[in-house]
Amino acid sequence: MPETALRDAEALDVLGTGNAVFEPLVHNPKNGVTAGVWRVSGDGRTAVLKVLTRNKEATGRWAATDDPRHWNYWRREADAYESGLVRVWERYGLRAPRLLACVERADGDVALWLEDVRGEPATSWSLDRHVSHTRRLGAAQGAVGEPADRRWFSKRFLREYVGSKTRGQELLDDDEAWRQPLVRDHFPAGLRREMVRLHHDREWFLDVMEALPRTFSHLDLWPANVRADGPDSVLFDWAFAGDGALGEDLGNYVPDSVFDLFVPAARLPEYAARAYEAYLHGLRESGWRGDEKAVRLAVCASAVKYDWLTALSLARAGEKQTDYGGARVVSGELRYRERGLTLAFLAGWAQEARELAPRLGFSAAPSA
Repeated sequence: MPETALRDAEALDVLGTGNAVFEPLVHNPKNGVTAGVWRVSGDGRTAVLKVLTRNKEATGRWAATDDPRHWNYWRREADAYESGLVRVWERYGLRAPRLLACVERADGDVALWLEDVRGEPATSWSLDRHVSHTRRLGAAQGAVGEPADRRWFSKRFLREYVGSKTRGQELLDDDEAWRQPLVRDHFPAGLRREMVRLHHDREWFLDVMEALPRTFSHLDLWPANVRADGPDSVLFDWAFAGDGALGEDLGNYVPDSVFDLFVPAARLPEYAARAYEAYLHGLRESGWRGDEKAVRLAVCASAVKYDWLTALSLARAGEKQTDYGGARVVSGELRYRERGLTLAFLAGWAQEARELAPRLGFSAAPSA
């Protein structure tokens, strides 16, 4: 059956209408696990349709895989919904859209029909609202901790994800690459030294992250994947979910808020400090009694997730800059200024991790 006929038949079952309208939604078109995402409306009802696939042509890092431990396992999101784990944080103010239907198609694809959440996207939240969100995240992860392992949990996510991003790495020691106008004019002095140092220490950082206390993690937590539902947060896109360090989700959420131009880089030091204290408050609030230094180390060592971004910035400094999904042109000057300031901030996190890790029994970083 053609894709349009499949969608229409499913819409009739889910929404009760044969006259549905399908509006494409922004997503990563390169990812081989996503055949498409649509808002579906008809007869006054709406839903979101997301089709998971392993049949889409995609090369390199975005290719779909059948390995249930790999970060880009093609049907992990369906497994997360069907297992009920996307609801495990609900009592702490974090939830997933409600699953309306999970359709196993004859061609092997899986159609997820989800609640259409129309709350305010976190891409436009105030700083206070972001901080409240991180408190709820701390409470949820502190209370739930590390659930029993599931065969579909992503494992060693950070190592595999960072390792899959290789574009531009040969430019890190290239003087000409660092003299490109966007880089030269907008990356702070000393950033080259610190980012090359982070790259050389990458294996040490990854080893540290994998040895820290674990928790069930979303692993793709950034403002574009969050909406408000009253005082609560609704989290989308559970495709990477699984095993992570306690604090790793926070170490992703805060920098991504700035890298993607939702929070000004000038506010990052204040934002990061407040978000971390709110996360700790949430942990304590839920009854967690672990070592706060281990959480701090996870947040700071999470800087390694962005090791690849410096190299990519060097490789793309002469290209047109676009937003997520590629639909809108972004000012190169704005992007590189904000990116440079954020990378410099992350260099500070990395240095804090180098100093803290030996106090928790880890070996010193190679460049310490």
